Amino acid sequence: MDLFEKCYAPSLVKEVKEKGIYPYFHALESRQDTEVIMEGKRRIMLGSNNYLGLTVHPAVIEAGVKAVEKYGTGCSGSRFLNGTLNLHLELEAELAKFLRKGAVTTFSTGFQSNLGIISAIAGHGDYILCDRENHASIYDGCRLSYARTYVYKHSDMEDLERLLISCEGKGGILIVTDGVFSMSGDICRLPEIVRLAKKYGARVMVDDAHGLGVLGEGGRGTASYFGLEAETDIYMGTFSKSLASLGGYMAADEEVVDYVRHASRPFIFSASITPASCATALAALRVLEDDPELPVRLGRLADHARRGLKAAGVKIIESPTPIVPIYTDDVYNTLEKSREIYDRGVYLNPVLPPACPEGGCLLRTSYMASLTEPLIDEAVGIIASVITNG
Repeated sequence: MDLFEKCYAPSLVKEVKEKGIYPYFHALESRQDTEVIMEGKRRIMLGSNNYLGLTVHPAVIEAGVKAVEKYGTGCSGSRFLNGTLNLHLELEAELAKFLRKGAVTTFSTGFQSNLGIISAIAGHGDYILCDRENHASIYDGCRLSYARTYVYKHSDMEDLERLLISCEGKGGILIVTDGVFSMSGDICRLPEIVRLAKKYGARVMVDDAHGLGVLGEGGRGTASYFGLEAETDIYMGTFSKSLASLGGYMAADEEVVDYVRHASRPFIFSASITPASCATALAALRVLEDDPELPVRLGRLADHARRGLKAAGVKIIESPTPIVPIYTDDVYNTLEKSREIYDRGVYLNPVLPPACPEGGCLLRTSYMASLTEPLIDEAVGIIASVITNG
């Protein structure tokens, strides 16, 4: 059998391309902002994770430019060797203070953060308990570790406890969950997870990629939202969303962070975050620190969108986050609606299996603190006219 046979075989991708409803790789020709030029036309951006709108903030842009001028374009090495800048240390120290954790270490991407943390912390003889709707990078981190991984039903605490009972006393246990689930926008049941972790001697890791800058006191994330910062052992997060840059991080006790720095292959054998990415993440963090009302404004705008969609008869998933998914059910309906909405001037994200259950496809809208109510109303009107008219 030819290894490339699968590349030339008929597929859903080829079929939807032929139908003109392929939804991916639309090229931006402008900044990542509330309104963008995409493939030559103005689109309202409701498909970005730029939750605080900081990709175009003057202070963030200036920080990136100055970092390139001072440090050059790249670090050309791992953090172990020549790739540690004083900027990395400054960012890690300030983020640790903001998150009220003992220490932070940074990774080159958010995906790599989950690979690096989970594979270093959990090994032979250990157990990982993973929410079914966790991000793909968590699943790959579990695979890269040599721990046994069990998946519990989404936010099902009875199923989680059943697995905890089966693992108790056999090895170390890590419960890992998204804080805010990226497709549905719902929040993990962290108080119950923490209670079960204490009962069965497990540790808790929260992927807060979509929680930082969104939930909690001043945007400190999911654990802060529930008042469980001290009880949450590890935070993972990204700089590519609320902090308007690229990279990821781990926050935990200093000893735990230092262990991961010396045991994580994705950390040890990768080049460090570029100077511009480091500087822009730090500048965005400082904007958030100086303006803790940004997440509040974000929440109000997302609520405004939810009210508008519901009033127009659009069926959505309810959550207190800036992720507002719309039910579209089957794949072809989702892709056709997505294309029509795109053609009429709104960019959003179709969610297809395996990112959702079969028959449970969605159109994922997400909101930014830099949006305005009139712009949201314009976008909601377009979405509603497409969704409710067939």
